[in-house]
Amino acid sequence: MRGVLVACVSAALLMTPIIAARSDEVPVLNVQQVCRGIAQQGMDPSETGGPDLAMSQCVASEQEVRGELVKVWSTFVSADKVHCTREATMGGEASYTDLITCLEMARDVRKMRIPHDKSLESIEQ
Repeated sequence: MRGVLVACVSAALLMTPIIAARSDEVPVLNVQQVCRGIAQQGMDPSETGGPDLAMSQCVASEQEVRGELVKVWSTFVSADKVHCTREATMGGEASYTDLITCLEMARDVRKMRIPHDKSLESIEQ
């Protein structure tokens, strides 16, 4: 039993650098499902091209957002990358728009906390 526990802990420790290394690259997301849902919800009978056009526009938009994400990926904190990637892929639907939004919000919250934390330090002293 102890050998199994040691093996599990060892495997977890070995996986940690892999997870950290993966956060150094923008994940490749399958946006087909989320775009299919968006296309179906946005169907307008008078729209030329219908859901096929909406689907292709959504995929193109998501790929454009991924391109923006590639440019700024290194500016985000690793823990936020891991958290936001998990959040953006929850429920089987993945979206670069959700991912970049989560990362930007996490970054902005960190910026808001820094001045607040520093002001608390001066009050406590």
